[in-house]
Amino acid sequence: MSKPVRTVFSRYESEKIIERSRFITYSAHVESEEEARAFIAEIRSAHSLATHVCYAFVADKTGNLQRFSDDGEPQGTAGVPILEVLKAKKLYETAVAVVRYFGGIKLGAGGLVRAYSSSAAENLDGADIRVLEMCSEYEVEVEYTGIDGAQKYLSATPCSLLSTDYGEKVVFRAAVKQTEEQAFCDGFIDYMQGRVKLEKRGEYYAPFKE
Repeated sequence: MSKPVRTVFSRYESEKIIERSRFITYSAHVESEEEARAFIAEIRSAHSLATHVCYAFVADKTGNLQRFSDDGEPQGTAGVPILEVLKAKKLYETAVAVVRYFGGIKLGAGGLVRAYSSSAAENLDGADIRVLEMCSEYEVEVEYTGIDGAQKYLSATPCSLLSTDYGEKVVFRAAVKQTEEQAFCDGFIDYMQGRVKLEKRGEYYAPFKE
């Protein structure tokens, strides 16, 4: 069974001023290095006059695909601090870019580390964080006389109803977390007194709020 994965679900932007330098931070969900680099390129294009566009990303579900860049800032003062924030928050498939417009006051190495790490942390604190969990999708078939019972069970169970098809019989499609899969199936059969047919149709990661 695959472990749950925390990730930024949708793009988020934040901004702060530190010693007259403007720091604009963006975070986004990415599922590959190609997606992450396309995101960074987009930010660079939107801020072509920026002094620096520093970034870090973890572009897989295991934490093995990590990249970062100081983009001209002193080595170790930008990319690594951003990456450390991602790791501290246990975020995967997530990219963070921090754009800096220099304001004329040098921050020093320690100041830069604090500026980039705090910019990343504050952005991620405001982002929409979801937990990707492995789910199983089931096709649930009942007679028309069993519609009410099936609907009541599905509405009272922590699953996602995907569709309902009214044909010769009524067929519901529902996704349930694999951690709750056995209880879902056993409970459904018991609740319907055996008058239900359950067939597993697939497995995939789906996002849930924490």
